[in-house]
Amino acid sequence: MSDAELRDRLDIIEVCTRMCWHTDKREWEQLRSLVFAEKVQVDYTSLNGGEPAEMAADELIDAWRSLLSRLASTQHLLTNQLVRTSGDTAVATADFQATHLLPNALGGSLWTLGGHYRFTLRRAASGWRIDGLTMTTDWAKGNRKIMEGTTR
Repeated sequence: MSDAELRDRLDIIEVCTRMCWHTDKREWEQLRSLVFAEKVQVDYTSLNGGEPAEMAADELIDAWRSLLSRLASTQHLLTNQLVRTSGDTAVATADFQATHLLPNALGGSLWTLGGHYRFTLRRAASGWRIDGLTMTTDWAKGNRKIMEGTTR
């Protein structure tokens, strides 16, 4: 592997990791400026059904902000990252575990799910940016109702 290929691989892994870090820290501006392309093909159908959709990055971030602002905390972990580049495009895959916390008196305070992500990325003038995000859920445990703003 050449130095340039190694640098690309590390940069791509960092961008994918930043998606989780900035989301968990609620650093929405960094998420926008350091992670996503202008448009993102989003596929969460394994969790929510429906159809994949192309979204403006700001629209995606606003949706995450709205959903996650109800929670006390989240922690998204990525591991087993693999990267394949082809010129100015790349595909990265990673396993994930995402824990969501909302202490409440009426039900469990945690909802955790695991599975894997498939990211597509494009090289931009400012660096690698995610332009496609597919989450495949393999398992979940706990109280999913905390994500709906209800705990019963």
